[in-house]
Amino acid sequence: MTRMRCDRTPAWRELQALFKSKASTFDLRNAFATDANRFETFSQSAPHVFADLSKNLIDSSVQQLLFDLARQAGVTEQRDAMLAGVAVNSTEQRAVMHWLLRNPALSIADSEQSAIKNVANELAQVHATLDAMLAYAQTVREDAGITDVVNIGIGGSDLGPQMAVLALDGYVLAEKRFHFVSNVDGHELAATLKRLKPENTLFLIASKTFTTIETMTNAQSAKAWFEAKGGTDIARHFCALTTNVQAAHAFGISTTFGFWDWVGGRYSVWSAIGLPVAIAIGPQGFREFLAGAHAMDEHFSRAPIERNLPMRLGLLDVWYRNFHGFTSRSIAPYHSALRRWPAYLQQLEMESNGKRVDATGEALPYATAPVLWGEPGTNGQHAYFQMLHQGTDVVPVEFVAVKAPQHNLPGHHTLLLANAVAQAQALMVGKVDSGGHRHFPGNRPSTFLLLDELSPASLGALIALQEHRVFVSGALWGINSFDQWGVELGKVLAQDVEARLGSGDTTGLDGSTAGLLCRLKTPWPASL
Repeated sequence: MTRMRCDRTPAWRELQALFKSKASTFDLRNAFATDANRFETFSQSAPHVFADLSKNLIDSSVQQLLFDLARQAGVTEQRDAMLAGVAVNSTEQRAVMHWLLRNPALSIADSEQSAIKNVANELAQVHATLDAMLAYAQTVREDAGITDVVNIGIGGSDLGPQMAVLALDGYVLAEKRFHFVSNVDGHELAATLKRLKPENTLFLIASKTFTTIETMTNAQSAKAWFEAKGGTDIARHFCALTTNVQAAHAFGISTTFGFWDWVGGRYSVWSAIGLPVAIAIGPQGFREFLAGAHAMDEHFSRAPIERNLPMRLGLLDVWYRNFHGFTSRSIAPYHSALRRWPAYLQQLEMESNGKRVDATGEALPYATAPVLWGEPGTNGQHAYFQMLHQGTDVVPVEFVAVKAPQHNLPGHHTLLLANAVAQAQALMVGKVDSGGHRHFPGNRPSTFLLLDELSPASLGALIALQEHRVFVSGALWGINSFDQWGVELGKVLAQDVEARLGSGDTTGLDGSTAGLLCRLKTPWPASL
């Protein structure tokens, strides 16, 4: 497998020279004025997604060098290795095969001819688990006694399913309510439980190891509430999404669905972790969700770099982070059902590519993942868009819009779409004002992703697009996008701090930590 870190390629040096000579002063307004075909050149269709990249700070010469960068860094070879089941997660010696979860089943004859024949056994297991999970989902959908489904997880076991259920609200079974509990802060669970009745509630405990401290703390409290309220049938009202069947059985759970060590948490919505999604939108809807993602997988694996949307987006991310020096990207979904989309992308990108060393452990001389943040439009326009338009930092914005609404309220969707297009236009064109206060500098870049409809298939494609984009930028930076060691240290220290909160022992601690522990142990004044 060819792999060269991006800063060690000839194209990197050529991009540095080009940026210094002219690209750093690139003006979008001039680019559109001098090129009548710019929109056509820098936009493209991919499965279920149309992308307008024309409002980005690139021209044909920059784009061509970025394509060269991808070739010289061996991004396509790294992609092919991942899709062949090679252990590209080098620090954990694991394959990365979340994409296999949405691959159609193959007959024995097809398996021999398929490019994935070396993982045919794993694919057979995937479909056996999928069929069983979807059968269970249908059983729950038909059970009129279950009115509320509570997913208890954290990280990828919460963000993906929660985002998808909210996004696909137009397809969700009306007779069920869905709740998501992730925070170990008991206020979240308590607020959820007070609206529930044990006899009508199904709890899904989502923890691969069945040891995740936040998830198991919430699960134990949910079980205690269930029993205290008179609940008696743990087996019917609790289901585990885990590989630790023994621990689940000890908890009292008899129904479990597992997944594999080649499925990372933030890539797991396609697995048994997606059970709440399957219950919400039904087995056929979930298969359409998988099919949309698979269509994007096929595009990523087959399209040439020049027309490969995940490649183009990943290259653009490197261009902005390492040449323009942009430190963040704002996510602006113009659809209220996508309100958890920014949070989902935060984990996907920042946990994957927020690394300071390359795959060999060598410290990197350049920046990696930007900070992702955002809110749905038009809410964001009345909150932080002031900074986007007139602030001192340039922040690339990624708009997501949907052509067809799923409501019949007149005027709303036209106004929503008009705002999305106008904000992208305003960021680019700006406005001259000699007084300064109403001066908009413009030339602020944005990407516009457009879906025809927000359906299971289009959402699946949109998620897979972002997964592959993260892979591309990580491959260019030479990092392992599939581990997350940075999550561990705080968890380990929290165990020590928790014990000290009980004992009051501050021996050996730094002054700040010791001071906070003493403050927390001091009784709250009754007068307050």
